[in-house]
Amino acid sequence: MKDLLKEHRGKKVPYVPMPAEAPLFIMYTSGSTGKPKGCVHSIGGYLAYVAGTCKYMHDVHPEDILWCTADIGWITGHSYVVYGPLALGATTLIYEGVPTYPDPDRPWRIAERYGVTIFHTAPTAIRLLKKLGSDPSKYDYKFRILVTVGEPIEPEVWRWYYTAVGKKQAVVLDTWWQTETGGWLCAHLPGVEPMKPGSTGPGALGIYPVIYDENGNEIPPGSGKAGYICIKNPWPGRMLTIWKNPERMIKGYYEKFCKNKESKDWRDWPYIAGDAATCDKRGYFRILGRMDDIINVAGHRLGTKEIESAALTVEGVAEAAVVPKIDELKGHVPDLYISLKDGYEPSPEIAEKVKMAVRNIIGPIATPAHVYIVPDMPKTRSGKIMRRVLACISNGRKDFGDLTTLIDPSIVEKIWEIVHGEELTF
Repeated sequence: MKDLLKEHRGKKVPYVPMPAEAPLFIMYTSGSTGKPKGCVHSIGGYLAYVAGTCKYMHDVHPEDILWCTADIGWITGHSYVVYGPLALGATTLIYEGVPTYPDPDRPWRIAERYGVTIFHTAPTAIRLLKKLGSDPSKYDYKFRILVTVGEPIEPEVWRWYYTAVGKKQAVVLDTWWQTETGGWLCAHLPGVEPMKPGSTGPGALGIYPVIYDENGNEIPPGSGKAGYICIKNPWPGRMLTIWKNPERMIKGYYEKFCKNKESKDWRDWPYIAGDAATCDKRGYFRILGRMDDIINVAGHRLGTKEIESAALTVEGVAEAAVVPKIDELKGHVPDLYISLKDGYEPSPEIAEKVKMAVRNIIGPIATPAHVYIVPDMPKTRSGKIMRRVLACISNGRKDFGDLTTLIDPSIVEKIWEIVHGEELTF
């Protein structure tokens, strides 16, 4: 790398003017839930949006050294490793490898060595570092902003991120957005709006979120009811189209709550993200996961993240994943899978504590039918838990789909044996 820098230092590459709505890149997404979609992002709108969110919400300044741990091949890497920070003249740090090698303190040594001021990572990584006993207090770094992205973060994990990693001196930005949106849709303004553990905050600047029920009726803030989180207005960073399939974009993201299919007025076409959320009286949103992840128990709609968050309050629990199990009486009941921190052994007592924590924090209706203590979760190489695999196991199905993206495909057999008391055979 240093040799390449010497060779190219000071060289200028002439720019080529392009129309603002010309395609900049195609980013494929949702390959695990259906046919992959090629999201086409524009040159002008996308760049303006990521630069704007970086400047006014990420609070990136030219003197900052930003470390976003996302792969630059994903949308987070594109937006908040490359385009956004570099457009503002900041320094961006790129690291190849997992954050836990050769030990779970590796991120803090890197942050100390290079003077990182903004740290940006996923809840999966935070949970893993916490689980492995990472100790940031041994290192002299000064984070000003901490960002979490990619999935909802449980309040207990948020608090460890703020207290241990941020040393109670850094602002935590819990952000919500998608590959399709180009940049953040929800996040609070650091230093201006208060933080709330487990909440992604209000709509980003210029973004007007709303929650609709199944029939398209607006759910008022503070009601405590979950529904579809949608965006009322267009914004510069949203994708232009789905590559070679514009009809799919309309059908998948705009049609469900459209007020008038003949209208060309954007007010009639709210963007539907496909995520479930609640909104408090202050206008702060809490993302509960995909609407597909909402478990309907005897007519009660339970967010999987709420149940998982309750499980993580129990001492020794490192990770939790809940899936729906078919029930003849209630329709579905929650099955809860947990893995433990190092030094804790599986026991009926821990399982019972988890069950009671869910019952006490959320209510009897959310009580898991089973709590399974597993050696590890079925995870992709990016660290995401494949809940559809766990749902198959709970319901005795063997149509797992593609398992080649798992870090350890053999974990599926181990979990099957724990749940069903027999070896997995096809």
